[in-house]
Amino acid sequence: MIIETERLILRHWQESDAETLFKYASDPDVGPIAGWNPHKSVEESREIISTVFSAPETYAVVLKSTGKPIGCCGIMTVESLHSNEMQQQEAEIGYWIGKPYWGLGLIPEAVKALLNRCFNELDIKTLWCGHYDGNSKSKRVIEKSGFQFDHTKENIQSPLGDIRTEHIYKLTSDQFKHRI
Repeated sequence: MIIETERLILRHWQESDAETLFKYASDPDVGPIAGWNPHKSVEESREIISTVFSAPETYAVVLKSTGKPIGCCGIMTVESLHSNEMQQQEAEIGYWIGKPYWGLGLIPEAVKALLNRCFNELDIKTLWCGHYDGNSKSKRVIEKSGFQFDHTKENIQSPLGDIRTEHIYKLTSDQFKHRI
């Protein structure tokens, strides 16, 4: 599956992306705020590609102008790894992008493409998205994408093992189809 936007190609990760993935995923400003450890080696990035990033709806966010991945986005359903309590016809989206590309509107562009896929192709009825306290950039993407605040989960253990507060937002197919 390949999804194309104005500036991006969303495609499945390839083993040959490992060095580029490591370049961005090793940055300590990128992973920890989203709840994962910075990658320690190209080999670790290769392993992540072959395991975590091999999920069916996980995409490399590729800049058209360079042909190289600069981040990741994905749709997690009840059958896959996710952090929210979900029912059938619900999904959660997640994303991250390399620090040199922060603030350029690229992740909102990728998320818009995922929303179209969820609501127009995958028959998702409710889509969830969340961010940890302090991740204002992720919060801004969520709000720009039309999600509405739903609830806060306090004192949860992140994948890093620390205790955090997570803010959860949702967007229904009806809300998506009736947006201006």
